[in-house]
Amino acid sequence: MSTKQIHVFISHSWAYSTHYNTLSDWIFNGNWSVSQASLDLRDYSVPKDDPIHDASNDTQLKNAIYDKISRSHVIVIPTGMYANYSKWIKKEIEGADSYSKPILAVNPHGQEKKAGVVVDNADKFSGWNKQPIINAIWKLYNQ
Repeated sequence: MSTKQIHVFISHSWAYSTHYNTLSDWIFNGNWSVSQASLDLRDYSVPKDDPIHDASNDTQLKNAIYDKISRSHVIVIPTGMYANYSKWIKKEIEGADSYSKPILAVNPHGQEKKAGVVVDNADKFSGWNKQPIINAIWKLYNQ
């Protein structure tokens, strides 16, 4: 069985970090394998407990985030309505587009209302379950 290292960037709003925390735990703290591959999923996100400290303005912060996105294979974004109002989630979507990185939209807890900005830019969708999220990451990685 071969091991595939996949870099994952989870977009999030720090004000709604529970979605990030759950996704991060599911994705990065599991022992995952799909088909004949063992998955080594690496976190390329900007978590609240490890922010980008050396950015002194929005341009530097955007460039630092884009650097992480450019080195990622898949961008994961929860579809919570807060994404419609987040300047940084919109910039992360623009960064994913700029670097041709696929976006996985994840619907937290089966919410009926979903952020249009995420839905309109997603390459794949997943519900709020571990295995379907991992399967979707794997499929996007292999596109």
